[in-house]
Amino acid sequence: MAADTPPARRSRRGSGAVTLHDVAKLAGVAPITASRALNTPSQVSADVLRKVGDAVARTGYVPNLLAGGLASTRSRLVAAVVPTISGPVFLGTVQSLTEALAERGYQLMLGQAGYAGGREDALLEAIIGRRPDGIVLTGIMHSAEGRRRLLASGMPVVETWDLTPTPIDMLVGFSHVEVGRAVAAHLHAKGRRRLAVVGGDDERAVRRTEAFRSAARSLGLAEVRVVTVAAPTTLRSGREALARLLHEGGDIDAVFCSSDLLALGVLTEARVRSLGVPQLLAVIGFGDLQFAADLDPALSTVHIKGDAIGRQAAQFIVDRVEGREVPQRVIDIGFSIVERESG
Repeated sequence: MAADTPPARRSRRGSGAVTLHDVAKLAGVAPITASRALNTPSQVSADVLRKVGDAVARTGYVPNLLAGGLASTRSRLVAAVVPTISGPVFLGTVQSLTEALAERGYQLMLGQAGYAGGREDALLEAIIGRRPDGIVLTGIMHSAEGRRRLLASGMPVVETWDLTPTPIDMLVGFSHVEVGRAVAAHLHAKGRRRLAVVGGDDERAVRRTEAFRSAARSLGLAEVRVVTVAAPTTLRSGREALARLLHEGGDIDAVFCSSDLLALGVLTEARVRSLGVPQLLAVIGFGDLQFAADLDPALSTVHIKGDAIGRQAAQFIVDRVEGREVPQRVIDIGFSIVERESG
């Protein structure tokens, strides 16, 4: 049986990764006994199994699947976790992250977590066990267990596409709350007074929706009508959402969509129904995908510098792995509203 060799300690706020020795000390057993409990549990007693299991749960330790001498060297691999690879909104970030890492001699492995938190936990356990040099995550909303494992790993972690003053480690992103507020103010300045939202049910889209509604109330507008659709969002769900808004009655003159694909669906349904855009209905998307400027009418949307997020995330990881100081651990990359013909 190969001995479990802990990875080289990496600087993380003055502390290293949780090791097998830490687990053994907490369990009150020898390191070799803790190793047997994890690798060949039939060789230890039920009491030892229970103690080691409790220690693993308390520390968030994930056994090193590479083991041996490989664990003490750099893997030259960085893992990235995105909600979906079927939607195009994260592609710019993934592409720039891949290229920026490759320029520095690192490779990217990509995992799809979906929009359900439990899948991310299972994926993170598998990733941490393979000891990449760093992990790039989408968003900041992780389970308590996921956060514990990430902190215990000692690996550089970069959260992206979101904003918080208290990241797990490092962060590059933007505020979804500020996006919602800014779009509401934009539509109000354009004279739109009867607003609606067609939004995905993922946590980030919900935050944009709630901020949009709150800002509309502050501006003295009528209550915003909301249709929520399943994530990842699609053109079809955009069409169906506008049809529902119109079927349920009530006059609306602007729709904020949580993705450009949803906005494309809204534009398509509006055209089928001969509902003039932007004369009768303004439509605002999110993401500024490549097709947005080529639509008729061209889609107004929220531009996110996804490629810049990917490059900065790569820089964070490489700097930390190669021992350089990272003085600014949170970077707000910002966003902009791109005004085109649809609103």
